[in-house]
Amino acid sequence: MKTKAKKRGEENLRKGKAGERKAVRYLKRQGMQILARNYRALRGEIDIVAMDGETLVFAEVKTRYTCDFGEPSEAVDAFKQRKYALAAEEYLVKNGRESAECRFDVLEVKKDGINHIKAAFIT
Repeated sequence: MKTKAKKRGEENLRKGKAGERKAVRYLKRQGMQILARNYRALRGEIDIVAMDGETLVFAEVKTRYTCDFGEPSEAVDAFKQRKYALAAEEYLVKNGRESAECRFDVLEVKKDGINHIKAAFIT
């Protein structure tokens, strides 16, 4: 028998994956090339790696259907940003792209659409 917490966790995971699929479709419509999804590094995971012209984009997707706990992007705090930067660094080295121009974006997926925050943070 599943506990309420386990059911809630599974539901959040399902919503998160659906949000990532929406974000990928959105980025493709914006002309970006998706290079990787759910890239797992030793230091964390990157939701989406994409090319926006000549810029390599590391995108964090945050899905919320209510703003009861604030805006989705507010969940990308300084600790999360640092982890993301370390994972991105690992991606760059592993893929021989150390000199690539990079950007960190956050995509807020909400009931009423997607808010794409380009260059959401700088490391």
